[in-house]
Amino acid sequence: MARAADHRFPGALRTYARSLRENFAAQVTAQPEDQLKAPIKALLETAGPILGFPSVVVRTETPLPGIGRPDAGVAVRQLLCGHIELKPPGNGARPERFRGHDREQWRQFQALPNLLYTDGNEWGLYRTGQRAGAVVRFSGDVTAEGEAAFTPEQAIRLADMLRLFLAWEPIVPETPKALAELLAPLCRLLRNTVRDALQRQGSTLRHLAADWRRLLFPQADDDQFADAYAQTLTYALLLAHFQGARDLRAATAADTLASGHGLLAQALRVFGDPQVRPEIDTPAEVLERAIQAVDAKALRRSERDLWLYFYEDFLAAYDAKLRKDSGVYYTPAQVVQAQVMLVAQLLRERFRKPQAFADDGVVFLDPAAGTGTYPLAATQHGLALVRKHYGKGAVAGRATVMGRNLHAFESLVGPYAVAHLRLTEELRAAGGNLPPQGAHVYLTDTLESPYREPGQQIMALFHRPIAEEHRRALEVKGNTRVLVCMGNPPYDRE
Repeated sequence: MARAADHRFPGALRTYARSLRENFAAQVTAQPEDQLKAPIKALLETAGPILGFPSVVVRTETPLPGIGRPDAGVAVRQLLCGHIELKPPGNGARPERFRGHDREQWRQFQALPNLLYTDGNEWGLYRTGQRAGAVVRFSGDVTAEGEAAFTPEQAIRLADMLRLFLAWEPIVPETPKALAELLAPLCRLLRNTVRDALQRQGSTLRHLAADWRRLLFPQADDDQFADAYAQTLTYALLLAHFQGARDLRAATAADTLASGHGLLAQALRVFGDPQVRPEIDTPAEVLERAIQAVDAKALRRSERDLWLYFYEDFLAAYDAKLRKDSGVYYTPAQVVQAQVMLVAQLLRERFRKPQAFADDGVVFLDPAAGTGTYPLAATQHGLALVRKHYGKGAVAGRATVMGRNLHAFESLVGPYAVAHLRLTEELRAAGGNLPPQGAHVYLTDTLESPYREPGQQIMALFHRPIAEEHRRALEVKGNTRVLVCMGNPPYDRE
């Protein structure tokens, strides 16, 4: 991408300017910004190879339901790179000066990670709401003056901006908090897209939402479904990446999750169904690309417990009101450890369970598990006792027993996914064998009656693994004898 190629860029820019002048000189009534589309598409696709990007494709009219309709999406080497929003000549490319519809549209577009604004004469590059570099403005008006509207220096500055735009790569987060803050706006973009699709008659997502309600959460409204959908897709792709998936297309990523995270694997297959994908294509593509760039090994090395504060950080950046309404606040480790030690003492001294949580018959339930802090602490405490009193050789067998006896309920899909991952990794690291359906973490409403009949019909979009998960959760609620019920419910929720 050397600047040596820049001598050819002014020629491409002159062709663009002549085309615009001819368009606006024609006596045809049309929207001014529509006159910009073909010349700007030609400019980007011609300038790409000149600036070092041999494969640039501009697709006009790229709808982002719930966000708006950027005038163009740009792909580099078949990967979505960014979007272009056109304004009528004279309106400029500075969102801080916009009014009315344009200002409201900008509020929505701030979630986009790489957005180029232009009115043909002025150009501005914005990344997640922040300007990247200086605005480039031609000294004249290309719609009237053509190639005389810009100077050689202005052509060079625009070449630099377009190079920066085309070179966009997702930010590689170096800490769990940075990862949470990277994913939050992309998940929000997806949520808004789903929410808008639910308002359209005939939308595949409308049918999917109806199945979700019948099978898992009967009281969920459209906003709650849109949130659940966005978080499910985000966390399922993230877990698949951390489990080693090299390809994050839904079907392939789901195969990576299938062995230990059955519900998430099936949800990923359903949510990524070819009938659904066109309704969420742009935000899903940006999300996949951002997650694919994450260095999972480096992040694991950066934190002993990568997921400890992750969901709280994510929700604070994603939707602070949802965080408050859902009661998602981390319980301090000291409080959890004190409770675990007190309950372990009771198990040993009053119930004659020398291995505490790791003993036979000690069935544990956290009814509001969040990211799994309590079952994880109970697992670690129990296995530490086994290691201390019976030696390392006994740990794997007891980990298998604990995998059968530990249960956790969570109604929010984000923390559910994190809890499932943390508990799975802990039991496997100890050498334990997970139950056939994976760790006993259930996506369910704890307060739902255990005697509610699960749906007998398996819906077209929601296949058997999801129905089975719901049935197992009802079975635990109705028939499992729990010895230890422990956790920190969100007392103010609902």
